[in-house]
Amino acid sequence: MSEIAGQTGLRAGATAVVNESYSFACMRCGHGWEQSYEIEHHTDAAGHEFVIYVADGKVVPSPLSKPECHHCDSHVVRIMRPGRVASARDATHRPSRVPPPAGPVEAPAAGADGEEREHHHWHLSDLLHPFQRKAS
Repeated sequence: MSEIAGQTGLRAGATAVVNESYSFACMRCGHGWEQSYEIEHHTDAAGHEFVIYVADGKVVPSPLSKPECHHCDSHVVRIMRPGRVASARDATHRPSRVPPPAGPVEAPAAGADGEEREHHHWHLSDLLHPFQRKAS
């Protein structure tokens, strides 16, 4: 762990600071969370560029290198664009738009004129009958 890990606030010498957010989902336990980061761009004494990730005012490891689930400590974590966890949570709290399954439907036994109809089972050959060629 570096000496600056755990410090709060932006470090001096940052050439640029970019804010990024990610959504995370653990593939082991299903826990989901979101985190915003301040990504500080720095240049060392040799002229090499490097970045420091800051979350909640503390320096943290890059979430893209080896994310860890804080719920079960698994490293099988999916990284997604921001807002995915929140939208999934919202969807679970919305009322369902799917109507309940319908019960069995029974066709009336009598015709419109009140006469009893004979129950007919349709077969594929019945449906294809109009398309059959007549023997000459």
